[in-house]
Amino acid sequence: MTLTRVLQKTALAAALMGTALTASAQEYTIGVTVPAAEHGWTAGLSWWAQQATEELAEKHPDVNFTVLSANSGTAQVANVEDLMIRNLDALVILPYNPATLQAVISEAYEEGIYTVVVDRELETPAQNVFIAGDNPGLGEQAARYIAEELGGEGNLLVLEGPPIPINSQRVDAFNRVMENYPGINILASQNTDWNAQQALSVTEDLLASNPEVDAIWAGDDDVLVAALQAIEENSRDDIQLVVGGGGSQRVIEMIRNDHPMVKGTVTYPPSMIASAIALAVHGVKGERLGDMYHGVPSRMILAADLITADNVDEYYEPDAAY
Repeated sequence: MTLTRVLQKTALAAALMGTALTASAQEYTIGVTVPAAEHGWTAGLSWWAQQATEELAEKHPDVNFTVLSANSGTAQVANVEDLMIRNLDALVILPYNPATLQAVISEAYEEGIYTVVVDRELETPAQNVFIAGDNPGLGEQAARYIAEELGGEGNLLVLEGPPIPINSQRVDAFNRVMENYPGINILASQNTDWNAQQALSVTEDLLASNPEVDAIWAGDDDVLVAALQAIEENSRDDIQLVVGGGGSQRVIEMIRNDHPMVKGTVTYPPSMIASAIALAVHGVKGERLGDMYHGVPSRMILAADLITADNVDEYYEPDAAY
């Protein structure tokens, strides 16, 4: 999905959920902070944040944007503190670690800074808007697709992420769907930390101990790429299907090019940061999403879409980092 379409959809959502934008000669400052690009998805996050702020700055010359990244929760606390001394009007943050960021985000919110929290929810809500992908939906979509492609029968390996709520939501939903398919045997479900090198090692070990595997679900597209490497290096020709999660351009290109095993992935779009930044612009200019007196929902959950050959071109963004 192109940036223009992302921002158009966000503007439409804001218009449907809030009030019309109010004209003003006032200048606004919006700070954005995200985890450093240590993973394909977070690299995509940074790319979308940069694209969104550049495009929105052209459309809204009265809004100043600052985008910062952090390689730890402590560093991101410092980011927020630095932004707050700049007379911040809005904060957009994907918390590196919600527990570490809880206090400083709460401080910003309580000071009246319009706050949009992205992807990783705080234990104690402190935001005007929370926006995230649909983690249970990602697991459900992947499970249904794999079950249908296998005809309801086969041996399956599951490559999980780290033991955090996001991973649990995906895997629990996946397993609930698979309970309806008794002919599918989950041989193993193992943590990879969504790290490519660890995923390669884990997949190699699982392939060595399981001589008959029909499909692999990697709940992350970087992990999918590592699993493919393990399959190729071990000359395994029994595996019919490898399904990912995230919607990376690398995997989308595999689907477009009719890869023999990679037929589908499920979106968890890093473009959600672009939507969050656009919502912050609407927020500071009068569309107060999340204000209780409007009765406006403060949560926006983006759909988990299955990407296959049938719709892959809709999600092809060749210049995107992810």
